[in-house]
Amino acid sequence: MNITEQAAMALAMDLLDQRKVPESHALIQSRVLVEAELKGHPSHGLQRLPRILSRLEKGLIDGKTTGEARWRSAAVLDVDGKKGLGPVVAGAALGRLEERIAETGIALAAIRNNNHLGMLAHYVEHIAAGGRIGIAMSSSEALVHPHGGTRAMLGTNPIAIAIPTADRPMVLDLATSTVSMGKIHYHAANDWPIPAGWARDAEGRPTTDAARATQGAIAPFGGAKGYGLGMAIELLVAALAGSALAPDIQGTLDDRFACNKGDVLIAIDTLAAPDLALRLSAYLDAVRSSVPADPEIAVSIPGDGASRRRQASLADGFPIEVPLWDALNSLNLTPSSVL
Repeated sequence: MNITEQAAMALAMDLLDQRKVPESHALIQSRVLVEAELKGHPSHGLQRLPRILSRLEKGLIDGKTTGEARWRSAAVLDVDGKKGLGPVVAGAALGRLEERIAETGIALAAIRNNNHLGMLAHYVEHIAAGGRIGIAMSSSEALVHPHGGTRAMLGTNPIAIAIPTADRPMVLDLATSTVSMGKIHYHAANDWPIPAGWARDAEGRPTTDAARATQGAIAPFGGAKGYGLGMAIELLVAALAGSALAPDIQGTLDDRFACNKGDVLIAIDTLAAPDLALRLSAYLDAVRSSVPADPEIAVSIPGDGASRRRQASLADGFPIEVPLWDALNSLNLTPSSVL
């Protein structure tokens, strides 16, 4: 079935309001989830909402806090999320960075004790909308096996980068695993198999069974290259945020433990050259118009697909599995009339 943006936002905000989340915070959290749906990434969308609600009910999330922050140095903001909603704490940190970057040219927020952020593209796009380069990184539970290994030892450790141009920014958002664990959970929830090469089961054997894969380990993308990048992010986030390392991280995929992963957000001023944005846009257009390997499929740049899917979803709604929509509505005590 297809759902409109308005219906999804109304339901998500109702559910959060019923768990005593302030309206402004509910709006931020709902927007992050619905944006993932609009862009065609349901693994980071509404399927995560029931877990967020359960964590709120159990006191593992404080829906009212924006965290506590102090400047560790002129350009480094130390943030204790105080168990807040991930997007709310991160959004408050970005506000502090934007105040400081005019003075320093670069500013970084190192965040610990915060809940799941959702798609990192959301945060770097916000930075790029202000004309600055945005970089975001997160750690997670041990979900990824090392290159040449079989046991989960690293997080999926996503990274996102947005660079402003004269048009919309170039946005890269990827996990250093072959896929996110959220995507495997999405397949498992719908009883769909996963492609060969995505994951191993709890015994370390390759599997195409999504449910078995949730108990095992995901492959790093690109073999040794993805493994190396994931390891670098693992150490970088822990070194800056003082957060746990993957084997000791909990709280992003469960409703039993406090979340102890780390996040790093960076905002950087671009070169003050009058033609820079135009040159960047011209380069991206040249890449798009380069000769494709398949004449039927034009060359694209990172973020093009998500942008196209978002525009289509705003016009026609986005698909959602009926059992998930029904499950969400079953949690709603005051059903919305928005369709």
